[in-house]
Amino acid sequence: MGTLFGVLGSIEVRRDGIPVDVGHAMQQRVLAALLADADHTVPIDALVDRVWGDAEPWHGRRKLYGYISRLRTVLAGDGTTIARERSGGYRLTADPLLVDMHRFRDLSDRARWATADEQGEALWREALGLWRGSAFAGTDTAWFNAQRQLLDTERLAAQLELVDVRLRLAQHHRMVSELVARAEAHPLDERVIGQLVLTLCRCGRQAEALQEYERARRRLADELGVDPGAALRRLYGRILAGDPDLSGDPDPAAARADVPSADEEAEDDSGAAVNPVTGRQLVPRLLPADLFLFVGRQTEVDEACQLLDADGRGPLTLLVTGPAGVGKTAFAVRTGHRLASRFPDGQLHADLRGFGNDPADPFTVLGTFLRALGVRGGTVPAELTGRIHLYRSLLAQRQVLVVLDNAAGPQQVRDLLPSGVECSAIVTSRTMMAELDCRRLALDVLDPATGLALLREMLGPNRTDAEPDSARSIVQTCGGLPLAVWVAGARLAARPHWPLANVARALAHEERKLDELAVGHIAVRASLELTYQGMTAQTQHALQMLALLPGPDFATWALAALLDADVSDAEAVVDDLVEVHLVQIGSVGATGIRYRLHDLVKLFGRERADRAVHHPDRTAALTRLLGASLHLADLAADTLSVDFQGISQTDPASWRVSPADAGRLLTDPLVWFTEERQFLIEVAEQALDRTQAAPAAAGLATALTTLFQVGGHFDDWERLQNRALKTALSNDDRHSAAKLHRCLGELTTILDRYPEALNHFEQALQLAEGQGPTYLAGATAGLAYVHRLLGQYSSAALHFEKAAELARQAGNVNCLVYATNGLGVIDLEQGRVEAAVERFTECLRESRAAGYRPGEAQALRCLGQSHRERGAHPAAADAYRQAHAISADLGDRLTATHAACWLGDVLVRQGEHHKGRRLLAQSLWTYREFGNLWGEAATLYALAEAQLAAGRPALARRRAEAAVRIWRQIGSHTWLAVALDTLATAHTQAGDHPAATRARDEAAELRNP
Repeated sequence: MGTLFGVLGSIEVRRDGIPVDVGHAMQQRVLAALLADADHTVPIDALVDRVWGDAEPWHGRRKLYGYISRLRTVLAGDGTTIARERSGGYRLTADPLLVDMHRFRDLSDRARWATADEQGEALWREALGLWRGSAFAGTDTAWFNAQRQLLDTERLAAQLELVDVRLRLAQHHRMVSELVARAEAHPLDERVIGQLVLTLCRCGRQAEALQEYERARRRLADELGVDPGAALRRLYGRILAGDPDLSGDPDPAAARADVPSADEEAEDDSGAAVNPVTGRQLVPRLLPADLFLFVGRQTEVDEACQLLDADGRGPLTLLVTGPAGVGKTAFAVRTGHRLASRFPDGQLHADLRGFGNDPADPFTVLGTFLRALGVRGGTVPAELTGRIHLYRSLLAQRQVLVVLDNAAGPQQVRDLLPSGVECSAIVTSRTMMAELDCRRLALDVLDPATGLALLREMLGPNRTDAEPDSARSIVQTCGGLPLAVWVAGARLAARPHWPLANVARALAHEERKLDELAVGHIAVRASLELTYQGMTAQTQHALQMLALLPGPDFATWALAALLDADVSDAEAVVDDLVEVHLVQIGSVGATGIRYRLHDLVKLFGRERADRAVHHPDRTAALTRLLGASLHLADLAADTLSVDFQGISQTDPASWRVSPADAGRLLTDPLVWFTEERQFLIEVAEQALDRTQAAPAAAGLATALTTLFQVGGHFDDWERLQNRALKTALSNDDRHSAAKLHRCLGELTTILDRYPEALNHFEQALQLAEGQGPTYLAGATAGLAYVHRLLGQYSSAALHFEKAAELARQAGNVNCLVYATNGLGVIDLEQGRVEAAVERFTECLRESRAAGYRPGEAQALRCLGQSHRERGAHPAAADAYRQAHAISADLGDRLTATHAACWLGDVLVRQGEHHKGRRLLAQSLWTYREFGNLWGEAATLYALAEAQLAAGRPALARRRAEAAVRIWRQIGSHTWLAVALDTLATAHTQAGDHPAATRARDEAAELRNP
């Protein structure tokens, strides 16, 4: 039997069935944190965070080493070890399938792929039988809690899948009690309700089935203000009509159609599916545009489509292989577009850049895919394992095609492959990837006739027919590689007066010169070299510079910076490169065209840069690129005017685009940032590797704060600025470290991680030597805000007053408004309503005079809160509507939701129950989408109040308990007391007076500690 590890319940180890004592609770946590990534390295920082969270003790790492040493002793003797890796982490070397968590996921995957329902049922039962209780029982850190929540979601999904299988096997008579209990536990889950309704119907209990539907309909209307989704409504209609297909006969197709799927369960009454994980179901369409010129390969395309369009259960992976330049990317894109209708839930695409200097890592690609699937930055997991699990969960019941282009090897693609049985993947690579479980399709070079047809399409039949021998010679010398033919043909197409014979002779000459290069690249390089030699010196230099860029694509302002030229001049140069097909048009966005270089063209350009561009000139070009990026990012943030700091980050910017070009690019700063986000991150990361450029790179990371915040890209924000902070501290760059601590304090505040936020703001102030009053005001105000959220009013007021004074000294209206508003909120929360109104009115006046629209929205929201407190609900509603309109116009959805939530609350108080609850339901989705716990708790509290107003104490209690849990978790004592009051009222109305007394006593204790 050997050694087995358990985390799906209490943390345990069994050797040959006998429990093994692995030590006290903290030592068990260390073991569980390693088991979660069995046979993978866990960095020490991550391990400490997993085990202690925000409560790391003094000498925590020393304690960690002791725990690991004792665990090594306990686990010795059966091949399980805990190894210290050179990278600075620990790896528990054991087969992951010995851990019940990983075995559960493996069995779940196998169950989804099972070809027979009987086999699937057995696998689902085995997987669910591994559970012994709550996952990671006895642990309570942010990381363990997040893992527990994710596993609970996976467990529920497995239970629902098993029910579907059992319904298809006509086992409905044995499931009624189980489904009734589950419907009680998940009263708003339409898939659960649908399974119960169908089961009752098949058991001949149609009246009870209709009653369950009606009960669910009322509950959805009362709690969320919505009607049942389309699938549940269809099932209801079929029962009413006495549909004979709703029988107990095992008909898999019918059974699947009867029950709402995971994506249908939250469908709104407009028929638009809303995913319960993300709050919405987006349909990503990430495939690049199909090439207008695609010659040949029809047989291969048909074969690929046939493989991926098969009726068998997937997921299927097709690996397309071939030498560089053979046309794998064009083939994958063409095939993807052909199959688009087969995958209605979307197509994902990523260029993995596997054979370049900056290959894409799975962590970043998964972040891109998750956002494309509708997951907001705040809820994108911070660790690779979490991203993989969420990605697989989202694709488990969708029909999505994933195209992974230019992969280096199986390790780069394995975590990106979909697990859903209705999904497929196309992978392109120059290698065969023997370890990958997939179908394979090798692309060969074009035969002479097809190569000639491609050249004919590019030049027209008259030219190729006039010089048939030269045309055949060009195709032959290009080795049948489409890229080589394309480049040679583009050169001829741009020069219609050139004889084909001249190019044929020149190509043959270049091929002989390049015979020392790798055989697979000779034809492409010969074609590139010929084109390169025919370009002007300026265009050659541009290609050399473009090869230095990070990332897969670029806009012309980036080339302008590299060339030290105007954007219009750069556009002319890039047009020349497009004309000879060395640069491709990637996409056309609102701010202009984005261009791409084939990886072989980029490699060629880099080789030429190594020969022709001296190191100082290369450094100067990259410094200009960094300066332009910093300047534009700072201008975009300043245009939005969201940040209350008022500090420009452009001091280190050594080069800037012209004001006219900047104005054109930043017509809509949010759109510009959306298109440039990944490029800007890569510019910053590239610069962080150069010591001289690190301060400016930190400035760029800081300048992106506002854009990250408004766009909800919290994962990018945290990852980039944490890396920049580590670099600044290692370089003893206190100035940059202070600014980054301030920004990370803002981020962790938004993410409700208040102890971390306090630490960041305190560090920002400790490192602030030499900083001016504007910076000190911003950091002090941020610190004050966190103290207020924690109910530490004395400290909060002291810091807000200090921040206001510093802001006056600096003439920083934005920060002055922020600090004054904070003092007003303290007044409001402590019952001094009139004093609060006076401060909020002052903030509104100052914000409008300065044109500070975020401050205006904040003041209006707070005035709305004041009116609500007074009972002046119409005035409150008007203030909330104005605040919502401003935030929505700024593109700040999270801040707009703050206004929408409280507007829903006052609408309910005015008697507009349906409209108010609908707004609250929408707010709840948005807060969960952003991962904003404070907002989620506020909405749950408002929904509890709405249920009390409607005379439904049981529903009110459930909502109030959820709000209490969240506010207790994040430590917001003031609002925890408010929610406890509501909970006490719900208990009282329900007749549970002892529970009401306990809730009131705890609320009183919180108010008078």
